[in-house]
Amino acid sequence: MILDKEVQAYFRKEEERQNGGIELIASENYPSVDVREASSSIFMAKYAEGYPSHRYYGGCENVDAVENLAMERAQKLFRVAYVNVQPHSGSQANFAAYHALIKPGDKVLSLTLNDGGHLTHGSPVSFSASTYDFVHYPLGEDGKLDYDIIAKKLDEENPDLFLAGYSAYPYAIDFKRMRELIDAHNAAKGAHCLFMVDMAHIAGIVAAGLCQNPCDYADLVTTTTHKTLRGPRGGLIMTNREDLVKPIKSAVFPYTQGGPLEHIIASKAVNFLEDLQPSFKEYMQNVLDNTKAAAEELSRLGCVVSGTENHLFLLNVLDSFGLTGLEAQTKLESIGITTNKNMIHGDTLKPSQTSGLRIGFAASTTRGCTKKQVIEIADLIYEVLRGKEEDLSRYKEKVAGITSTWKDVMDLHQL
Repeated sequence: MILDKEVQAYFRKEEERQNGGIELIASENYPSVDVREASSSIFMAKYAEGYPSHRYYGGCENVDAVENLAMERAQKLFRVAYVNVQPHSGSQANFAAYHALIKPGDKVLSLTLNDGGHLTHGSPVSFSASTYDFVHYPLGEDGKLDYDIIAKKLDEENPDLFLAGYSAYPYAIDFKRMRELIDAHNAAKGAHCLFMVDMAHIAGIVAAGLCQNPCDYADLVTTTTHKTLRGPRGGLIMTNREDLVKPIKSAVFPYTQGGPLEHIIASKAVNFLEDLQPSFKEYMQNVLDNTKAAAEELSRLGCVVSGTENHLFLLNVLDSFGLTGLEAQTKLESIGITTNKNMIHGDTLKPSQTSGLRIGFAASTTRGCTKKQVIEIADLIYEVLRGKEEDLSRYKEKVAGITSTWKDVMDLHQL
């Protein structure tokens, strides 16, 4: 407990909010006590610019050992030859990855942002669009990746880099087929298009071996370490190409950031060991099962819902309830269910409003959410969003009843 009473009061309020609420934001999760404690360790006080055995400061023998340990565990977890564990975030990992692979002004082909891309995948408000020439491929009419469209766009645009990776895509991704399309394009055009994957959302599914591993096919892969991995907030860059190791290292340090956050790297190391345990695969399978059960229940109730083959799905609240995503998000938050508004395929509303919600069960499953409770939660969402009543107290009581059986967010020793 810290002595600053003002800040401590907000800690308590946030603990109460998280413990009493149902967290359905697909990009959020709960780390273990060990991961949290490592992130606030004495390593926070150590400056360590550079890499193990090649630092610009003395006294780095212990942070060197832990950073090497984090790298070794990440390599084992993702079955990949090289991992850079220093990026402070997923956005910084992408920033460094672009620099390692291409030059300013080079062309990047990525998913249309409204179809589930990310700010760093070419949004006009991001560094990515101002530094590189981003062009986009859309989803097919069914809201799924259309590999024929991708092949056509590769041919039309002849990009320097093809980027796969999505923040709101609920289906499986065929990285192998993407690799084949890029290789065929390069052979036919005499081109040199590289293949990058941002797997931030599905990293836990990849680590558990429950979907294709993009490290087997892409030239370079980035990810965050929170979300489905249940680690600290941070990023990673990975590759099996020996010739890319040096460009990646120099792109992270000194090009995009200075001293690494060694306390967060230590926390990553702890998290990777947790994720290497058999229990993590069981957890990820439960996440997939819970997410699918919720989507199927909402569909049964008559809602317009995407399918799901991973940890999230999209609920079209405009067509289902006549609400914008913002209105639906606000209404659910008022009873303790946290979601986020999200653009959906073919959306006609602005990003500040949206026609959909993005819903995921990674965080709730960490706390012990059962499939029976998933159905109760889906029914609650349906009742609240279709209802007109202003007295929502009985729904708050239902939320409290569900969460009362779950693990305390501050006491997650066994994950």
